[in-house]
Amino acid sequence: MTEKIVVDAGSKKSTISRHIYGHFAEHLGRCIYGGFWVGKDSPVPNIHGYNKAVVQAFKELNIPNLRWPGGCFADEYHWKDGIGPKENRKRMINTNWGGVVEDNSFGTHEFFGLCDELGCQPYICGNVGSGSVQEMDEWIEYMTFDGESPMANLRKANGQEKAWKLPFFGVGNENWGCGGNMRPEFYADLYRRYQTFVRQYGKEKIVKIAGGPNIDDYNWTDVLMKNAHWLMNGLSLHYYTYEYHWGDKRSSTDFDKEGWYRTVKNAYRMEELVRRHGEIMDKYDPEKKVALVVDEWGCWHQCEPGTNPGFLYQQNSVRDAVTGAITLNIFNNHCDRVKMANLAQAVNVLQSPVLTEGDKIVLTPTWHLLHMYKDHQDAELLKTRAACGDCGIQEKDLSVSALSVSASVKHCDKCGKDKYLVTIANADSDSSRQVEISLAHFAGKIDSAEGSLLTGDAMNSINTFDKPDQVTEKAITVEITDRDSVKITLPAYSVAAIKIKA
Repeated sequence: MTEKIVVDAGSKKSTISRHIYGHFAEHLGRCIYGGFWVGKDSPVPNIHGYNKAVVQAFKELNIPNLRWPGGCFADEYHWKDGIGPKENRKRMINTNWGGVVEDNSFGTHEFFGLCDELGCQPYICGNVGSGSVQEMDEWIEYMTFDGESPMANLRKANGQEKAWKLPFFGVGNENWGCGGNMRPEFYADLYRRYQTFVRQYGKEKIVKIAGGPNIDDYNWTDVLMKNAHWLMNGLSLHYYTYEYHWGDKRSSTDFDKEGWYRTVKNAYRMEELVRRHGEIMDKYDPEKKVALVVDEWGCWHQCEPGTNPGFLYQQNSVRDAVTGAITLNIFNNHCDRVKMANLAQAVNVLQSPVLTEGDKIVLTPTWHLLHMYKDHQDAELLKTRAACGDCGIQEKDLSVSALSVSASVKHCDKCGKDKYLVTIANADSDSSRQVEISLAHFAGKIDSAEGSLLTGDAMNSINTFDKPDQVTEKAITVEITDRDSVKITLPAYSVAAIKIKA
C-alpha cells in the first residue's frame, strides 16, 4: 500500500518564521556553565570563554534566537548581580535548580557576547515574580539606551560603549507557577504595568511577550487577551511532552512500544493546543498581530541515573527526534499564528541538541533533526494533505496518524528554480511506509530530488560520547515517478527531509 502526500504548490499560505527554530538557555544544570560557557582560562577550546565546538554546532543550525536567563530562574534573577568585575559579583543559591551556587560570572554582557558568536538574536526574559518595575525599567535602559543616563553610563563603564539591539523581551515567565503563582486577572494587570517600562529607546522595535498559559489553561489565554492584547506582541505557551504525565516521568531510553506511542500521542497534542489557544486569540486579534510564542517545548523524561535530579540532564533518542519532527511540522502548519518557539533546552538539559563532557561534545538525534529542518526557516508554507493510515495500540487508545508532514518553498534567485522542502515523520514503530509525494497545481517539471533520513537501529537508539554516530542523517533514495511526483520508502520510526528542485 502506498501512502499519498499532496503538496499544493499553488497555495502559499504564510511565511514560516525562522524564529520558530529558536533555542533556550537557562541557568539550569550544565546548560550555561560547562555547556555554552567554559571561561577564558579553560583548557576546553573556547572563543572568549564560549565552548568553541558548541558554538560551531549551533551556528550550523542557523540558530535564529536564544532565550535567557530562564525559565523559573528568570523570576529570581537580579540583573545587576551579573555585571561589573566578576570578582565583585554576588553569589547566590539557585533555589530552582539543584541548590547549587550561582556565581553570576555569566551575565548580561556574556549573554550578548554569546549571541554575537552564534549570529543569533537575543530574547531576554525579565523578572516579574520577585523583581520591581524599577529593576526592569533600568535593565532595558542599560541594554538599549545610547544617550546620557545613569544606566547607559554604567554599561559604558563596564566596557560596552554602544547599546545592544534587543529584539525580544518576555515580561515574566510561568507567572501561573514558579513565576509567582498568580491568577490571570492579577498577572494581566501586572503585565500592563511592567510592559509600560519596557521602553522603546532606539529605532529597533522590542517585541513584548506576555507570560501565557500552562498547557490547556484556556481561561488564562482568554483573560490575558481580553485585558491586554493591544499591549503585547506575543503570548507565550509552554508544553512539554511526557510518556505519561508531569508526576510520572519515565526513562529517556528504556521504553517499550507502549511508551513509544504514549509519547508520540502526547506530541501530537500540540496540534490541539495551538489550534484552541489560537481560536481564543482570534476573538480579540483576528488580524493575528499577536504571535503565539511556544518558548518552552520538547520532551521531558527522567534525568539520567547518577546525575543531580535538579540538573535535568537526559539522553535523547530516535523517539525524541520523531516527536520533535511532529511538533515542528505542527508549528510550520500554524505559522500564521505561531511566529516563534524555543526548544528546551540547548545544552545538557532536557531535549538538548548538544551534550558536553569536558572538551567532548555529542550531537544528539535532535540536532540532526533541526539540521534537516533548517531550510524551512523564512520559507513559504505550502498546504499539504496526507492520505495515510493510523498506527499504534488501538486497545489502549494509543492510535495516531502514521505520518506527520509539512512543506515549504523558496525561490532560488541564483539558479532560477523553486526549491521545495517536504519533511515527514513516520510514527509507526513497526512498519515502513511507501510514500508518494505529488505537487498539485504545478505547471512545471521536477528537475531533481534528493532526501536525507534520520533513524537508528532501534527506536531507542542514541548517540553517546563513545559512539557519537549511531543516529545521524543518511541519504535516502528518492525516485522521480512523474513530472510532478516522487516516491520514497520511509523506515519505521524515522524522519525524512525531501528536497525537490523544479
